[in-house]
Amino acid sequence: MTLSRRKLLQTSIAAGAACAMTAPAILRARSPNEMLNIASIGVGGRGWSDVNGATQGQNLVAFCDVVTGPTSRKGGYLEAAKRWPRARRYQDWRQLLDESKDIDAITVSTPDHMHALPTLAAMRLGKHVFTQKPLTHTIHEARTLMLEARRCGVATQMGIQNQSLVGHRTTAALVRGGLIGKIREAHGWSHKGWAGPAEGRPEKADPVPAGLDWNLWLGVAPERPYAEKIYQPMKWRGWIDFGSGTLGDMGIHIFEPLVSALGVDAPLSVKSVGLAPHPETWQPSNTIEYEFAGNQTTASDRLTYVWRDGKAGRPPLARSKHLPTDLKLPNQGTLFVGEKGAIVHPHGGQPSVYPRDLLAGYEMPVIEKRGHFENWHEAIRTGKAACASFDFSSPLTETVLLGNIAVRFPNVKLQWDSAALKFKNHEQANVWIQTEYRKGWQIEGL
Repeated sequence: MTLSRRKLLQTSIAAGAACAMTAPAILRARSPNEMLNIASIGVGGRGWSDVNGATQGQNLVAFCDVVTGPTSRKGGYLEAAKRWPRARRYQDWRQLLDESKDIDAITVSTPDHMHALPTLAAMRLGKHVFTQKPLTHTIHEARTLMLEARRCGVATQMGIQNQSLVGHRTTAALVRGGLIGKIREAHGWSHKGWAGPAEGRPEKADPVPAGLDWNLWLGVAPERPYAEKIYQPMKWRGWIDFGSGTLGDMGIHIFEPLVSALGVDAPLSVKSVGLAPHPETWQPSNTIEYEFAGNQTTASDRLTYVWRDGKAGRPPLARSKHLPTDLKLPNQGTLFVGEKGAIVHPHGGQPSVYPRDLLAGYEMPVIEKRGHFENWHEAIRTGKAACASFDFSSPLTETVLLGNIAVRFPNVKLQWDSAALKFKNHEQANVWIQTEYRKGWQIEGL
């Protein structure tokens, strides 16, 4: 165990007891016009977009990436060093946190399996955090981060930028406003099909590229040899130890209108229709049925939401008599079926309402533009919760990740108890709520 790791874990645990007092002091110390000092963990690929977005009008004082050499990803360590020559550079995020006294806020843009650990450690040091979606790799991690964020009093945001788009928020407002009547059912889908190779891991190990610390990249995940073009770039999403499949990648976006528009609580049950995945990789196609308790926005006391990805395709148009029979649904999106009509919301786009005459004389809601990072910056300065704070994004992540547990037990309706964080009817399924970390990577609370 290196000194920086030992120091980080000791500091993180000790800071946990005092973090609730630390963060408000940071808020009081900064004037509304003063720039924030930001550090970024992960600056390649999605991390490159995040570091550039989070530092607009702010200071980047430090960054970290496990790949310090040339990379095929957009941005990365070398590119960040050119753009921010004065920023401190690290390969190990634990060392960055050890030397973080001047840092106000941190972005975490790592693979899914490494979201929770640096996020939790940063919050316990009184740092405000922006963590990419899905918030965590397991349901237990999501609940832990939400509770710890409350205790530490830090401003949090999950990287679900579509939630701040005008089109997305317009859809939520139209559904909430009752334009298509009370909702009978809803559907979400994505043409993507994240999956690893059907044969699993390769038998042969490849040399680790110069500049990559493979041990740091693995982090909490079980140790395994490096394999060229098997896990990187982005292919880690299809591996159970590292990613969350298509549900974690796109489901977290596409489920969001359901939550923001209808205000549903955690699902009552979840059922996967199909085959179980390979022991180590996600399958390229899923159909998952969720059941939620109804509320004032729904047509009955139960609401069904069906998720489809990969070759499972799109929902049948016959689900609503209001949809044109020749309508071509987008590659990714959400369908709300109401008593009076239907709304199709393409991922990242504008809603389409059917029948069209529902809009005759209807006063469309006025939705102001909102920057997702700017909303987080405002939360840091004012103490007002960001739009995708962990209080919102933890339950959303819980809902999505329930589907990834269900696929391991095909055609079994799993009854979920969110308050107890367990399944009522399946002990084997409960094993997947939390995972064990690799020796040396444990941290209090996870």
